[in-house]
Amino acid sequence: MDFEKGEVLYFNKPLTWTSFDLVNKVRNRLSKAIGVKKLKVGHAGTLDPLATGVLIVCTGKSTKLIDHFQYQTKEYIAEIELGATTPSFDLESGVDGRFPFEHITRELVEEKLKGFLGSIMQVPPSFSANKINGVRAYELARKGEAVELKAKELVIDEIELLDFSLPVIKIRVVCSKGTYIRALARDIGLSLQSGGHLISLVRTRIGEVLLTQCMEIEEVDQLCENIAIEKQKSGI
Repeated sequence: MDFEKGEVLYFNKPLTWTSFDLVNKVRNRLSKAIGVKKLKVGHAGTLDPLATGVLIVCTGKSTKLIDHFQYQTKEYIAEIELGATTPSFDLESGVDGRFPFEHITRELVEEKLKGFLGSIMQVPPSFSANKINGVRAYELARKGEAVELKAKELVIDEIELLDFSLPVIKIRVVCSKGTYIRALARDIGLSLQSGGHLISLVRTRIGEVLLTQCMEIEEVDQLCENIAIEKQKSGI
């Protein structure tokens, strides 16, 4: 493998890691292994720290492919807790509201999910990397300041209910770039005349890249060992 010339690696991002944590780990390990000061490494499509799943990492000249991967459709498996909301729309922050959910049925959920298919407008979460006057929204939100973000158009290609175990539902979503599943959890809760927040999220696919094809972060060490072996064989 020629990491300077360019390689594309598929990883299962660990829980609590940021996407940049994974990129930094890969960059540092590979830079040392191939003997360069700093290898060019980037990722295609940020995953929140509390999400796991497919993260495409490009090295060297293959970083030019990042935009190509970012615009491909993505598939997620999400668990949403109904009847409760949080400021971040996930488990990053504590519950700030409780709402009735006993009226919700499987049939009602399936009916409401149909309303999210196709082109929709979505207001991004306040706890997001969107900028307001040059400042990241999450920086303002964490200070308790009011954050107003404009709705953005996106596309939901597929959405289905996988499990119904009140107050938790599990859904599968296939969507376009820019979709916030946390915001979708909020909007699903509102559509059910209740509340909702994301409690788990796995990205299972980007384009044709499946989670089953992804490496665990620990396998970077094996890559580096292979590089060292190849160096020895070639007498470098």
